[in-house]
Amino acid sequence: MSDLNFDSTTPIYQQIADDIRRRIIKGELKADDQLMSTTQYATTYRINPATANKAFNQLAAEGLIYKQRGIGMFVSDQAADLLRTEGRTTYRANTLQPAIREGLALGYTTEELKNLINNILEEQ
Repeated sequence: MSDLNFDSTTPIYQQIADDIRRRIIKGELKADDQLMSTTQYATTYRINPATANKAFNQLAAEGLIYKQRGIGMFVSDQAADLLRTEGRTTYRANTLQPAIREGLALGYTTEELKNLINNILEEQ
């Protein structure tokens, strides 16, 4: 896990949940991998165990992790797919569509935008 930013306006529990999401998307955490316990989070990052528990509850409600009583929290089988689907929807709505609208407003034609995107993709 990356370091927590105690000066951020983003709550600590949200930073923990976001970090776990990022690690799942990157493949660092895979289906059925066990997460650190709330006590481990509390000790490592000097936070209240309830803060880590709030992050875990959020992730469990989203179907990204599950609890095995007496053992711990684990990444669900569908976590990566759920995050990719959500990420693609968000990427389209928050990144691509506004960029295309701005390009059209700047006078690019549809064909010019397609060529521009293809050129950028070829550079990758």
